Amino acid sequence: MEQNKTNLNSNSSCSYEEKNEYSHFAEIVIRDALQKYQRELLLQKIDITLQERNKEEFLRLTEELKKIS
Repeated sequence: MEQNKTNLNSNSSCSYEEKNEYSHFAEIVIRDALQKYQRELLLQKIDITLQERNKEEFLRLTEELKKIS
C-alpha cells in the first residue's frame, strides 16, 4: 500500500514546463468561460431593452457585444 502511494506521488510530479503549460491552458479555459458569460449577460440585457423598446440602451449594448465578440 505504501509503495502505491509513493508511485502515485512520483508519477504526479510535473516539471516546471508542464506546470506552466497547465497554467496557460487553465487561463485560456477561464478566459473563454468568462467571455461566454459576459456574452450571455449582454444578450439577456439586449432582450430586456427590446422588450422595453429602449433604442438608446439597445444600441449601446449591441456595440458592447460587438467589442467582445
